[in-house]
Amino acid sequence: KADAGLYTCDIGTDVAKSKVSVQEKPTEITKQLEDKTSAAGQDISLSCELSKPDVSIRWYKDGKAIRKSQKYDLHQEGTRAILIIHDSTVKDS
Repeated sequence: KADAGLYTCDIGTDVAKSKVSVQEKPTEITKQLEDKTSAAGQDISLSCELSKPDVSIRWYKDGKAIRKSQKYDLHQEGTRAILIIHDSTVKDS
């Protein structure tokens, strides 16, 4: 974005102008989530890798948003987004 602006080529008797705009590449998931199988009562950790750090992400289960709680821990470490499901039960499948 810092390179965006109006550029000119000036030869004294004539001027050429160009407007430059730079658009950021969209964030992509570079490593997908992996399927997990766990015994009931265990904590389950899911993570995916993103192409950029500190991106706003949302986690969902069956289309419903997951929020940080005693059951779910959500955090990011650089480009890694992590969901921990505490004390898993059959209902977490």
